[in-house]
Amino acid sequence: MKPKQNRGLTLRPEQINNTTPFPEFLQAFKSNLHNVFHNREDFDKLSINRGLPPYVLRDIMASSPLSTFIQSEQGGRGGQISEGIALIEAASYESLALALVFGINWALFIQPVTKYGQEAARESVLKDFVQHKKMGGLMITEPDYGSDALHMQSSWSGEGDSCRLQGTKHWAGLTGWADYWLLTARQVTEKKGLARDIDFFICDANAPGQQVVVEEKFNNLGLYMIPYGRNRINVTIPKTHRLIPHSTGIKMMLDLLHRSRMQFPAMAMGFLARILDEATCHCRERLVGGKALYSYDQVQARLARIQSAFTICSAMCVNTSECASIDRDLATHGLEANSIKTCVTDLMQDAAQSLLQLVGAAGYRLDHFAGRAIVDSRPFQIFEGSNDILYIQIAEALLKQMKVAKEKNLFRYLSSFDLTHRASGLIKDLIEFDLEASLPQRKMAELGKVVSRIVSMDLVLKLGEKGFDKEMINGSLVNLQQEIAGLLTICAFDNRSALIDPDSERPSWREFCC
Repeated sequence: MKPKQNRGLTLRPEQINNTTPFPEFLQAFKSNLHNVFHNREDFDKLSINRGLPPYVLRDIMASSPLSTFIQSEQGGRGGQISEGIALIEAASYESLALALVFGINWALFIQPVTKYGQEAARESVLKDFVQHKKMGGLMITEPDYGSDALHMQSSWSGEGDSCRLQGTKHWAGLTGWADYWLLTARQVTEKKGLARDIDFFICDANAPGQQVVVEEKFNNLGLYMIPYGRNRINVTIPKTHRLIPHSTGIKMMLDLLHRSRMQFPAMAMGFLARILDEATCHCRERLVGGKALYSYDQVQARLARIQSAFTICSAMCVNTSECASIDRDLATHGLEANSIKTCVTDLMQDAAQSLLQLVGAAGYRLDHFAGRAIVDSRPFQIFEGSNDILYIQIAEALLKQMKVAKEKNLFRYLSSFDLTHRASGLIKDLIEFDLEASLPQRKMAELGKVVSRIVSMDLVLKLGEKGFDKEMINGSLVNLQQEIAGLLTICAFDNRSALIDPDSERPSWREFCC
């Protein structure tokens, strides 16, 4: 199925500037993407090759879409959160990888530079994005310190008016593509060694002494459009290009990452809409047993879950547009940000799995949208915090807050908690129990998953209060209640299974054949 094309007259990229009203700009951007991916190129075929032909990227960037994320002072369209979400939603309907390219530029470079960059560097760099269509990314992850970012070994030391950074980074999206990088490192001194705090620096990869050496390009499993690899850092950067935290570098990093996680629904929104369109179209046209696949109850159940995911993501987008502007400090909003990121990325993968199940064998081709949707959405559950780890962090945050409040009963606490007070009444019978102060890690992960769904249910109810389609709201609530009930059953089950020594000799089934 070809994605829906916007009808009506639209502006050409060369007719657009930053005074063009956003609705017209967005329509022109959608039309341009459709033309690039479905008229000039067959994106299903294009997507199985790594990278993008230069002219495709040139045409996509022709209308300067990244200017949507940049303040008017630097020549951008204003940096409105809702407009940024809408732009990325349009991209993700056509290509999840393209949406991630925009998301990396927005949340992991433009927003932190806008908020924490020193004036001279901020002005020149962001104007370069608008005037010359530059791109930027962020390097945090290191080969031996993936999720353990606080122990990164990349270091920096002062040298006059400059800072010398050294280290190795990998799995940075846009490796070899980005013109600018935010590089993270810890200050090193002879007396104290590596400092505990983390600093951020703007690196101009095209400036003398600031070239990042790509030592290896990775053959990533999905998201073929985006290059990943291992990068060697040995650069000298002006001190004016260091980001200035409002308190500590670690809190600055948390503010950056929490805002990014709260913007994940922007990348999920168009992707889920596309999956819903693809699934609905296929099930109406596909005949099985003499009747449309659409008419079977199990198929209806899968379609309803995809539609529920679309509604939940819609609620998250509204919440993000209201709560994640750069003038807010999100360093302490881990429970909310982690709940949104984990839930929406699980929904993306579940929806992709359902689409492939409905499409059947045809979807198992690499150049089919259904198969590509699975491999492209899967890493979203891993990068920017593995969901397993984030679920544990959600549970830890909840238990800490309950301890401070001197409350053990889950329902009583959630009914007064700002992120869950709307939803708690609907599931009172399920959550009316006391929580133990200490839980094994596997139970913490299960509890975190439950809490993320309750937070999501609360956002859906909030969206319903704003007048969103009642039937879609009610359908999502039913699906969330069912999922929460199932998760709580798992949570209550006493599973103490332990790993048996993997080095011991394993028995063979053949010894037990008659």
